[in-house]
Amino acid sequence: MSNLIWTAIGVVFILWLLGFSIHIGGSLIHILLVLALIGIVYNLFVGRRV
Repeated sequence: MSNLIWTAIGVVFILWLLGFSIHIGGSLIHILLVLALIGIVYNLFVGRRV
């Protein structure tokens, strides 16, 4: 499951970078980036509890 989360974060980050150059779905990509950052923080906290 952790690998799936990191893959999704990587894809969203690449799409976010493309959003700056292509300007396709700018606000959607930024929202997805915020969700990805929340996922990273959540993963860090859950990983330390185990």
